[in-house]
Amino acid sequence: MHKDAGEFSKVPVPENVEEAIRTLLRWTGEDPAREGLVDTPKRVARAWKEYCAGYDEDPSLHLSRTFEEVGGYDEIVLLKDIPFQSHCEHHMAPISGKASIAYMPKNRVVGISKLARVLHGFARRLQVQERLTAEVAQCIWEHLQPHGVAVVIEATHGCMTGRGVKTPGVAMTTSRLLGSFLEDHRSRKEVLSLMGY
Repeated sequence: MHKDAGEFSKVPVPENVEEAIRTLLRWTGEDPAREGLVDTPKRVARAWKEYCAGYDEDPSLHLSRTFEEVGGYDEIVLLKDIPFQSHCEHHMAPISGKASIAYMPKNRVVGISKLARVLHGFARRLQVQERLTAEVAQCIWEHLQPHGVAVVIEATHGCMTGRGVKTPGVAMTTSRLLGSFLEDHRSRKEVLSLMGY
């Protein structure tokens, strides 16, 4: 299950992982024996263990506890502008963004914090934004079995802003619509409008 930052500071770091980071530091022109860098290999290794903590969890488990007593509510449930951090699988550069997740329940709902936990479970892996969007939507679709699911993610990518084309301030938007949000024009328009799109 999810660890807090303090727990990651105690994770043992294998020597070969530390040496790999020292090798990278030397390759960039640095001296890993320099005072400010002596503990950097351990810190970097533990940071990456935290960045990639999603590999150690099954995000669908957050959707296992649902509630059926919803007073007949069958309209859109939306969690908007959930901040998240991830890293791209091509350059291991940061992806920073926000997600809006909506579903239209059939006969059960889930605690809203669980939607954010599903997002974070998938985001804490090496990712591409398109796959992240699809994974979050599919997980909710399969485990809540609602009438519809909509996921829209807007993010900036360090591989584009800090290297290569070096174009800051550009955000990428991806969406995945399933069920009624895909098939029914009015439902699609309503959910995207509620999300601000």
